[in-house]
Amino acid sequence: MTVTDTKDRVVIFDTTLRDGEQSPGATMSHTEKLEIAELLDEMGVDIIEAGFPIASEGDFKAVSHIGKQTKNAVICGLARANFGDIDRCWDAVRHAEKPRIHTFIGTSPLHRAIPNLDQDQMAEKIHATVTHARNLCDNVQWSPMDATRTEEDYLRRVVEIAIKAGATTINIPDTVGYTAPVEAAELITMLINTVPGADEVVFATHCHNDLGMATANALAAVAGGARQIECTINGLGERAGNTALEEVVMAMKVRGDIMPFHTGIDTTKIMNISRRVAAVSGFAVQFNKAIVGKNAFAHESGIHQDGMLKNAETFEIMRPEDVGLSATNLVMGKHSGRAALRSKLENLGFTLADNQLKDVFVRFKELADRKKEIYEEDLIALMRSDEDAANDRLVVKRLRVVCGTEGPQSAELTMLIDDMEKTETATGDGPVDATFNAVKALHPHSARLQLYQVHAVTEGTDAQATVSVRMEEEGNIATGQSADTDTVVASAKAYVNALNRLLVRRGRTGEDTKEINYKDL
Repeated sequence: MTVTDTKDRVVIFDTTLRDGEQSPGATMSHTEKLEIAELLDEMGVDIIEAGFPIASEGDFKAVSHIGKQTKNAVICGLARANFGDIDRCWDAVRHAEKPRIHTFIGTSPLHRAIPNLDQDQMAEKIHATVTHARNLCDNVQWSPMDATRTEEDYLRRVVEIAIKAGATTINIPDTVGYTAPVEAAELITMLINTVPGADEVVFATHCHNDLGMATANALAAVAGGARQIECTINGLGERAGNTALEEVVMAMKVRGDIMPFHTGIDTTKIMNISRRVAAVSGFAVQFNKAIVGKNAFAHESGIHQDGMLKNAETFEIMRPEDVGLSATNLVMGKHSGRAALRSKLENLGFTLADNQLKDVFVRFKELADRKKEIYEEDLIALMRSDEDAANDRLVVKRLRVVCGTEGPQSAELTMLIDDMEKTETATGDGPVDATFNAVKALHPHSARLQLYQVHAVTEGTDAQATVSVRMEEEGNIATGQSADTDTVVASAKAYVNALNRLLVRRGRTGEDTKEINYKDL
């Protein structure tokens, strides 16, 4: 099928909770996974790949719970090509209204060498495992991992085997982001035209962004005949990430003249879920990111501003409202009331119970006393901060830092540790280093700081700073975030937030950690 054919429906398969979560440091809590799944379902995502059930008890429980709570989307679990993985996957998704098993095996010469299987042995394994999956579930997806580096003759052979064994969707992954748009289209077209039974299944595309072509490759594959795109919110994913959901969806919506395809996505919900995924994953969206970046609808050039004032279409090919941005950035301040705050937060995608609103309103007023104007970004940062505070064992109470041009800086920190107040003073190479040393003195630990990142939420000297830290301890990775008008305070809270998450994971004895190493699609 070519791009000039009649308009077709493209199925959106979101793998933020599986492939996206595999980004180092992006591990989400059980509650966060359920929340993201609910947002994806409300947004109109057709298929949610909720996790890899065999990977850990935490993954299994999350997939199972998501399956039970989801109202509309197909719930999919990932399984390697062995009976144990497939059985575990089925146990996790079987209670979903619409379950799917997704099983895969590496078919390229490089990947065949890992299990040391020749072509015939691998073909037999594919037939046996896909047949087993289909005996359990009517909806089976099969993927030849590293398909774009697999010999074409062999790829045709194994795709035919998978179809005959009962696969209903054939996914063609560009596992290492190696292919280019013209190849992506030609590969899908070749398989559809030459593999017996290809017209009875849906072909899908799964692209990685190692060469910056994931979106282009996915759209080219659709032009070649694929009718399912695997993607993630914000392009989250291993290495350079995956195809970004918001990019392919909006590309088809804006350029329907040359890409006559449509999806079931409610695009007005894009911005809200983008912000939420950024918050729970700890992966901030770059300012110039397409569709969801802070600067995506910003205009500074005088020529651009003049054009926008006369006709927004001169420099904007889509409206901010199309992706869930309000046309104006309403400024709130210390005189704003509870009703206004609730309304504003609801417009930003946050629904609060009365008790939650009461707590947030107190923090809002505290911020308003320190900051002249409070923008949408400030409110989002406010909602992100202190989300897990109710169950935290470590809490920052007071912080005093002393800085000077000579000698080391010092930090006097008071914390609640299991409800006991303790104070410690430490020095370091700068106020942040001194603060982190004080935390370590109060709560000795072996966690290693992998990432420390600061960015201003809004402009001005009174802007809130959002700090993200990523920490690793004995294979567990946790990300902490916090926002404050004082960068050092935000740093201390983010650091402690990450430690609290590590404590939770340590207490679950591996529930939320990956217990096996596996390669991605």
